[in-house]
Amino acid sequence: MKTRGITYLEQFHFPFEVYTYRHDKKGAEFAAKATGVPLERMIKTLVVGDTTRTRYFFILMPGHLELDLKKAAAAAGVKRLRMASVSEAERLTGYQVGGISPFGSRKELPVLMEEDIKRHISIAINGGGRGCIVALKTEKLIELLKPEILPLAQNEES
Repeated sequence: MKTRGITYLEQFHFPFEVYTYRHDKKGAEFAAKATGVPLERMIKTLVVGDTTRTRYFFILMPGHLELDLKKAAAAAGVKRLRMASVSEAERLTGYQVGGISPFGSRKELPVLMEEDIKRHISIAINGGGRGCIVALKTEKLIELLKPEILPLAQNEES
């Protein structure tokens, strides 16, 4: 499977692996099971927007954690964030929901990354198509996307 995300990564000439699987269900948990990648290393690419619909962000979260929108809003410097609608996310990225990748997105969005991701040497993230995952070194992900790295996960007692 060749996607815009994979084409984007190829231009940098570093090693990464592509996993393909039958996309029967969306979500990090299904992708982790289908590819054999541990859930904490399977990264979700979320698209969020401010309530004025003028600023949007990618948020990268490990598959086993949930996003705290209040923490993300504070990190983004906006009053409130909300999950982008399916049509907004697809229009901004050029990808279908369930296949959204931060690589090769139609519109370049600022990236916020949950700090827990840094503890892994390598991660797996959507490559730009449903059923297409790319695995790469975490340091390469950080080098390419230049995310702001912060605590963005809900507290366990939340």
